[in-house]
Amino acid sequence: MTAHNLLLDAFAELGDVRLWWQLATIAASLLFAWLIAYTLGKHFPRKAAPGEKSLALRRVFFPLFAFILLLIGKSVVARWLPVALINLVIPLALSLLLIRGTSEILRFAFAPSGLITLVEKTVTWIVLIGLALHLSGVHHEVLGALDEMGLTVGKQRISLLLVLEGVASMIVTVVIALWISRLIESRVMHADTLDLNLRIVLSKVTRALLILIGVLIALPLAGIDITFLSVFGGALGVGLGFGLQKTASNYISGFIILLDRSVRIGDVIAVDNKFGEITQINNRYTVLKGLDGTEAIIPNETLITSTVVNHSFTTRQVRVHLPLQISYDSPLEQAMAILCEVAAANPRVLQDPGPEAFLREFADNGLMLELVIWISDPEEGQLSLRSALNLEIWRRFQAAGIEIPYPRRDVRVLAANGPALNETPAR
Repeated sequence: MTAHNLLLDAFAELGDVRLWWQLATIAASLLFAWLIAYTLGKHFPRKAAPGEKSLALRRVFFPLFAFILLLIGKSVVARWLPVALINLVIPLALSLLLIRGTSEILRFAFAPSGLITLVEKTVTWIVLIGLALHLSGVHHEVLGALDEMGLTVGKQRISLLLVLEGVASMIVTVVIALWISRLIESRVMHADTLDLNLRIVLSKVTRALLILIGVLIALPLAGIDITFLSVFGGALGVGLGFGLQKTASNYISGFIILLDRSVRIGDVIAVDNKFGEITQINNRYTVLKGLDGTEAIIPNETLITSTVVNHSFTTRQVRVHLPLQISYDSPLEQAMAILCEVAAANPRVLQDPGPEAFLREFADNGLMLELVIWISDPEEGQLSLRSALNLEIWRRFQAAGIEIPYPRRDVRVLAANGPALNETPAR
């Protein structure tokens, strides 16, 4: 029975009492679907936690259960009554399910962008146009016309319908693969018992394998012989040999970094004249966020071939030196005690190991002291800490009368045949 006949039957039953049984079945199905969706929706958050993605199943529950309950209601009512009106509502529920499901899968599998919004609108229009063609009963004629537009290449006939089916199957399988990989990644990344680098490796390997499986499934569905992949593999090997060595090296280096755990997300490192905190380790590059807010894109090969100073490899404790000078007339022991007191009062300075003050050397203009402290948050930088400590030391030294000297030179000018000019001649 075509959709066109279903429309005619539905209009023919407008004056029949059997129509009310169908309306009651549809209303009951929609009501129970809403109750189930509302009950299950309480267990799913409306919004994702900060920094996380969430698949909004709440929006999919209602059309999903409405579609299922309508099918069940149809199978029950069809034993005694015609179900033309129910057959008309089922495609509407399925269309709503496809639109909402596709929208949420795209938002979950990909980063938000204008392209995703365009794809969502395109899918919505395709579903609506397909629904209109189905309800009007002309979809068979449209499919036939698309199949007639084609050409023969060798032994293979390629029609516009075959191309559209191939593109659709490729898109659907790849998107489903990305969606499944995102679900697995969200589970793996929350497994606190596993090392963070291992979780990242598992997520990336899983995504690559699922995409490969999706492509291998989509190609036969599109009527394409997968033996052409051997030709593609040979071309890829030639490309790697001629111009893609660096790209391949960066990808391999990325997995090496993740597996050997030499650096991790959150480590504070210095490499290639860059200093900052690692915020991302991707397949090809690593993101290093500097203390000034700028982000440096470091190729993974650089982290393998260059010397990396990791300030938080085994411990996050970093030693900081603050040199300063006092005059020879100032009380040395009191000055050293003030340095330790000021450092101990700062919340960023660790108490174990605690701050220490040293007499470094006897300089030309005064006594050279050095304050040694330890901090456990190198990613916060040292400039603000040094400024706060120096400012408090200055205040305490001013109150205690401790002088911080500055370079000074005394010059005496002597006369050629007499006493110095700044001396009083003898009488």
